[in-house]
Amino acid sequence: AKCRACGPGYATPLDAMKGKYCPREEIVYLPCIYRNTGIEKPDYLATVDVDPKSPHYCQVIHRLPMPNLKDELHHSGWNACSSCFGDATKKRNRLILPSLISSRIYVVDVGTDLRAPRIHKVVEPVELFWKGNVANPHTSHCLGSGDILISCLGDPSGNGKGGFILLDGETFEVKGNWENGEKVPPLGYDFWYQPRHNVLMSTEWGAPKVLADGFNPADVARGHYGRRINVWDWSTHTYIQAVDLGQGSIPLEIRFLHNPDAAEGFVGCALSGAVHRFYKTEKGDWAAEKVIEVPSKKVQGWVLADMPGLITDILISLDDRFLYFSNWLHGDIRQYDISNTRQPKLVGQVFLGGSITKGGPVTVVEDKELQCQPEPFVIKGKRVPGGPQMIQLSLDGKRLYVTSSLYSGWDKQFYPDLVKEGSVMLQIDVDTERGGLKVNKNFLVDFGKEPDGPVLAHEIRYPGGDCTSDIWM
Repeated sequence: AKCRACGPGYATPLDAMKGKYCPREEIVYLPCIYRNTGIEKPDYLATVDVDPKSPHYCQVIHRLPMPNLKDELHHSGWNACSSCFGDATKKRNRLILPSLISSRIYVVDVGTDLRAPRIHKVVEPVELFWKGNVANPHTSHCLGSGDILISCLGDPSGNGKGGFILLDGETFEVKGNWENGEKVPPLGYDFWYQPRHNVLMSTEWGAPKVLADGFNPADVARGHYGRRINVWDWSTHTYIQAVDLGQGSIPLEIRFLHNPDAAEGFVGCALSGAVHRFYKTEKGDWAAEKVIEVPSKKVQGWVLADMPGLITDILISLDDRFLYFSNWLHGDIRQYDISNTRQPKLVGQVFLGGSITKGGPVTVVEDKELQCQPEPFVIKGKRVPGGPQMIQLSLDGKRLYVTSSLYSGWDKQFYPDLVKEGSVMLQIDVDTERGGLKVNKNFLVDFGKEPDGPVLAHEIRYPGGDCTSDIWM
């Protein structure tokens, strides 16, 4: 524990994975959303007990309601993580909680009491509008400098704009835009940075005013949804390259390999059902190649004749050996061995619901992968609505946590029962030797039984950091 004096996080990804300073996760934080459910209550941050030895295992042990309605809490990040490991003055004690629709940013104090977070500061939308001409904040990453970088989806009018906002890591005041120059991508979403290669990569979802209340396939052809990985020069903060993945791809979550020397990673494309490997070329620019494709299924009884898997979340184990992603519509989670990053090998798959289960309204008439439609997913007597969406891996790689809500406007459209019944949180046991996934039948957090009514729980965070929030410099 000597290195605790070094600062937050871990010296290397493998240190984190080995549990060198941190025991198994005991609690997790999840934003819970009431927007679009018909329940006029504020979103809240839930603390869930995930310690099998605890009498409160699989229970929500604390709820921190926000002071406003209809924020649409979404993804969260930290004020400090492994990027600050060398700075003993920094602590991982504030959770940064952007609101996708209201454009507020909540700074939550988790340092005073890990099990009962409290609001530390609220950054109002007008701060983002005035100081950065951006809105709809999405992904938050801490920087080695101590500041906090947040990607945005649009401008204050709801048009697409792939800009960033910078928060002071001590005061949490908005400092302004991170990007320099007038050149900005037309759309924004997720990002990851890698200083050793002087690069930041960002992705594109869609224009906020177009996606706010649901998905219209015609908007893809109109150019309102994303197709590019956008490449930024890390040192000058300038936009230097676009890697086009094709119309209708919608690249969402982007992950570099955790090894900070690696000049490659993966991005999951929601609509095309493809995973692309991006990499640095010999010339020094960046390129991408498709390495996984989930074929669409020909169906009847659905909004379209072809149903994509809809890859919505993707992550990489800390040893860079396994890649995981969720197909929200098809209903499965997949595990790939990426020892050879150019040829991922499917080694684990489990179905947790989705839109093609037997006995539902959808009939699959042509399927390039399955012999028959999967059975509905039932756990502890509950038939689970919706499909697997957000995923988070334990640091040791042995437990994969899953939630089922994507975004309230799309939940309502594609899985109305999910909105009525609330989402769930599940846990999958992972074979880290050969590969393989198995549902833990003793683990269920049913957010349909919350005190104020069913709620939509989204992204999962551990107090000690995790595979999708920590970056190594």
